[in-house]
Amino acid sequence: MLPDPMTMGALLDAAARRWPEQPAIRGEDGRQWSFAELREEARAVSRALIARGVAAGDRVAIWAPNRPEWIFAAAGAEQIGAVVAPLNTRFKGREAADVLARSGASILFTVRAFRDLDFAGMLAGEALPGLRETLFLEDGVPPEALSDETLDARIAATGPDSVADILYTSGTTGRPKGAMSSHAQNLRSFEVWSETVGLRAGDRYLIVNPFFHSFGYKAGWLACLLRGAVILPVAAFDAGEVMRRIEAERITVLPGPPTLFQSLLDAPDRSRHDLSSLRLAITGAASVPPVLIRRMRDELGIPEVVTAYGLTEACGVVTITRAGDPPELIAESCGAPIPGVEVRLVDPSGADVAEGEPGELLVHGFNVMKGYLDDPEATAKAIDAEGWLHTGDIATRDARGYLRITDRAKDMFICGGFNCYPAEIEALIAEYPAVARVAVVGRPDARMGEVAHAVIVPRPGADTDSEAFLRWCRATMANYKAPRSVEWVDTLPLNASGKVQRFLLRERVGS
Repeated sequence: MLPDPMTMGALLDAAARRWPEQPAIRGEDGRQWSFAELREEARAVSRALIARGVAAGDRVAIWAPNRPEWIFAAAGAEQIGAVVAPLNTRFKGREAADVLARSGASILFTVRAFRDLDFAGMLAGEALPGLRETLFLEDGVPPEALSDETLDARIAATGPDSVADILYTSGTTGRPKGAMSSHAQNLRSFEVWSETVGLRAGDRYLIVNPFFHSFGYKAGWLACLLRGAVILPVAAFDAGEVMRRIEAERITVLPGPPTLFQSLLDAPDRSRHDLSSLRLAITGAASVPPVLIRRMRDELGIPEVVTAYGLTEACGVVTITRAGDPPELIAESCGAPIPGVEVRLVDPSGADVAEGEPGELLVHGFNVMKGYLDDPEATAKAIDAEGWLHTGDIATRDARGYLRITDRAKDMFICGGFNCYPAEIEALIAEYPAVARVAVVGRPDARMGEVAHAVIVPRPGADTDSEAFLRWCRATMANYKAPRSVEWVDTLPLNASGKVQRFLLRERVGS
């Protein structure tokens, strides 16, 4: 049931009233918070931000792995009208600084260490004049003497149409674009999503998908707040640890990209774990072979498996398959549009295509973003005058209205569930001293779906040590972007206008 008004503050209040003593979050260390306690933790963050001068519309960044305090920080910021800008935990310093600067974040929540990474340290030397303070989630927030009446008035001033978050998605220009979503868009989208997939009060929901992504944030902990499910965050995926928690915590719902479930199936000690509590799996973000759906049902024992399609510019959800769909349909389709959302498939002239024919997927409805932050030109290109979001994805539609994505947006490929945009990776690689020109394509990979392959024209006399180049890439960019292979060539294949013919490069690597 949606709160009235449709805001984060009203949602926290409603959840605390409906399920005050029921567990809301259980951390990896065993600490637990009820829905009433979650609300109080979020309010403590709100007080701390108000004391630091955070006003409605100010941006608050979060750069941290999945943990309960991430939720407290995000919910506490959003309910007082601040806008949350999550950062990818795989970012290196330069990538994170770019998002911090472009979002205009004044406060950064982070952690002291994660997987031997020093997030705050990676920002040393970066020019961030707008960033006033960095707060560490492990420390909690200091208590602030702000009355409930003052805090409640600030929460009440945040309306359903207020921007709740800015999620950054890369573009074909190689620069991140910040997609803005409102409170009402998030809540309505994931109330519908939760109803469609069958998320229930009391479900124990293991969230491996990162909170900086809509799959872990909106289809993760936000959906749990809406439905009364228990949030069990996972900071870093390890197949053995995930199976241990499924057994120990009696997990009922497990979302994730296909690579997660493949890893569980391939785990050598899987037979030693009781996974019988699982009743629902939600996957997507890459093509899913029918045999994987069958194995998830038959070998992992998950009775219901659904797949979905979404994009950041549409709050992360557009279509979903339905309970009871056969494995072939789940694997070969991304489902039908969620209630209240329309889609069209059009040819290059903008005319609707016939059933079964490929066309560009357009989306219209309450889930379409408010626009890109500080980029009206890109917003106008993405959303036409009638409000249709042009996804750039090519799809077909069957008689049931189920969609199948046949080509991805322009040159994008997906590595382990993460979108990879060649132009963004190429812009980073161009800084390598040996590089004169570079083109990046995805090449097939049995585990990750696709990985980056770099084709480079070296500078005259440059050192073309491939291992040194690949080490530099791993140190410079997020691991899912970093090329796993490189090819040094004399020239790149170009068309008459000088653009790289990527399809020829993809053919060479079997993509």
